[in-house]
Amino acid sequence: MLRKKLIAGAAVALALGAAAGTASAGPTLDAIKQRGTLVCGVHTGLTGFSAPDKAGKYAGLDVDYCKALAAAILGSEDKVKYVPLTAQQRFTALQSGEVDILSRNTTWNSKRDTTMGSVFAGTWFYDGQAFVVNTKKNAKVKKLADLNKAAICVETGTTTERNLADYARANKLTFKPVVFEGQEATEKAFQSGRCDAYTTDASGIAAMLVNLPSKADYTVLPDIISKEPLGPMLRRNDQEFFAIARWTIFALQQAEESGVTKANVAQMKKDSKDPTIQRLTGATGEVGKGLGLDADWAVRAIAAVGNYGEIYDRNIKPLGLSRGPNALWNKGGLMYPVPMD
Repeated sequence: MLRKKLIAGAAVALALGAAAGTASAGPTLDAIKQRGTLVCGVHTGLTGFSAPDKAGKYAGLDVDYCKALAAAILGSEDKVKYVPLTAQQRFTALQSGEVDILSRNTTWNSKRDTTMGSVFAGTWFYDGQAFVVNTKKNAKVKKLADLNKAAICVETGTTTERNLADYARANKLTFKPVVFEGQEATEKAFQSGRCDAYTTDASGIAAMLVNLPSKADYTVLPDIISKEPLGPMLRRNDQEFFAIARWTIFALQQAEESGVTKANVAQMKKDSKDPTIQRLTGATGEVGKGLGLDADWAVRAIAAVGNYGEIYDRNIKPLGLSRGPNALWNKGGLMYPVPMD
């Protein structure tokens, strides 16, 4: 009897293993493949991350991630539909299925990762909340404490709004939040003098200042009051799509670490004897198979947008931001691609 039970148990285990190995794609990945287009929720207009040009063509760090993901799954960086979303709109759009993924400078935190039916693929950009003042109007303000009792412009529906209140309470300061919906409205209010200061992610302030002819009139305070790990956010209903989204980040980071670029990726696949590069490019190993993709998935992603360093230099470097925590782990930063084995 015991022998029969062991045999039966083994048979069940084998059946479950076989089922897991042949599981079909989840609803999001199936929908992407069936329509032949990745639907990406992006910012309405944030220079360096996601902003349309005069012809309506989107560009930026977050846009390049969408292009890489589309190239990996669908074979072309052009098979992306961009849906511009405000901070207020973004989560509803994701939860309702209007978009497949948010690639929209969204902070990864426990609430969003555990209570909204969503999950983050990883960190695409490390940021932190900063403050900017008009130096001509507030010449005596040198640090955040100097803004006690000041009016501060802040966008509603963001972690920025909560962080401001938390910091004031913890440091026994009084701020007067002046709240607006949308980044553009908040920036315009600050520039028109409705507030003494403006607070958002440091990258958002840099994006604002780079477009201002009067940039010299503004001072970014040295205080950073929060951690803002920004990354792609997707619904918690598709493990395969999640895995592809996560490993696309790692692939682009690993490409930078290994010296694989947009220009040389095809040659590297053909000639490199480095085991890491061979697995990255699909020359050896079964990374693609494990993701439900072909061997060239990462080659297509890299060929579309370059490695992470190339993406950063093209989009963020013009804002005047140093790599800082967004440098690779072996260059003093936090970007640490998980090994492809």
